[in-house]
Amino acid sequence: MQNVASKISSSIIYAHMSKLTINTTKLASYIQYDYALYDNKHNKLAGNIKEDIDLTKRIQKIDDTYILVDGTPRGHLGVYHIVIRENIFKDKITSLIEKSIFYFVIIYSIIAIIGYYLADLFLAPIINERRKLNNFIKDTTHELNTPITAILMSTSKDSPLTAKNMQRINLSAKRISEIYKDLVYLFLHENKNEPRSTILQLDKIIAVQLDYFEAFASKKKLTITSNIEATSFEMEKENFIRLFNNLISNAIKYNKIGGSIDIELKNKTLIIKDTGIGIKKELVKDIFNRYYRATKDQGGFGIGLNIAYHICKTYNIQIEVESIEKEGTTFTLKF
Repeated sequence: MQNVASKISSSIIYAHMSKLTINTTKLASYIQYDYALYDNKHNKLAGNIKEDIDLTKRIQKIDDTYILVDGTPRGHLGVYHIVIRENIFKDKITSLIEKSIFYFVIIYSIIAIIGYYLADLFLAPIINERRKLNNFIKDTTHELNTPITAILMSTSKDSPLTAKNMQRINLSAKRISEIYKDLVYLFLHENKNEPRSTILQLDKIIAVQLDYFEAFASKKKLTITSNIEATSFEMEKENFIRLFNNLISNAIKYNKIGGSIDIELKNKTLIIKDTGIGIKKELVKDIFNRYYRATKDQGGFGIGLNIAYHICKTYNIQIEVESIEKEGTTFTLKF
């Protein structure tokens, strides 16, 4: 403002010395502020300031604008005072505030969107695991309820302890035992010391376990055929039994009435093939995930194959699966 006032004063002095008059149009063209020229009696000679100005104060504020009073013309062309009023500062501050608010809203919105996305990204696994855990608890309750109910019905006062009831109690107790062993392995095996491995005769263990599953298979009228040769492998016995039992249990559970299961152990390779309901091609890749179930047709809570996968990984056993929906599934284990 002082710089503009000095330019106006220079123009006035130059015009006076050149015997010219004040060109107010030219002044207004390069002055970006409101201005006014006053004589020694404080009468306005030219300019666009309408308010009354106290010419005794060099700098003053009126409303939201600042006023500068300059006396450098010293009476040239009758001008004693030049008054400059800024009309840009307030607009710039207002514009700056508006821009600040605008950019704040934009940045806040972007941060909010990113925050929501990241929160969803980070919370999704937790929510998914919680949902899986809830389903797991429900399925576990259902799985345990079936054999427990069978035992209670078979041992009630109204039911005689016949051979059939004894078989039902035996099967139910074995089922509860299997569930218990799977749960113990699932939740406690990571905290246990590494089991002691021994040289196992896999063919003999498989023969014993097939006798165990004979009663389960007969309930669905399944035919189990086996072609087993002597095979040895170093691992912990309980882990192999758990691995084999989970695969056979699934082959029975998801098989058709009157179906078949073929078991072959040759050249360090165990093949278990069933004629069950099969698995959709796009779901095969997920069957080893914990709590995952490719079908809702049968009971279970999706931990058997996960346990089998971890046992195979522990002992470097290669496990492969081939399945055709409504035709059957084949598991291949290479020791």
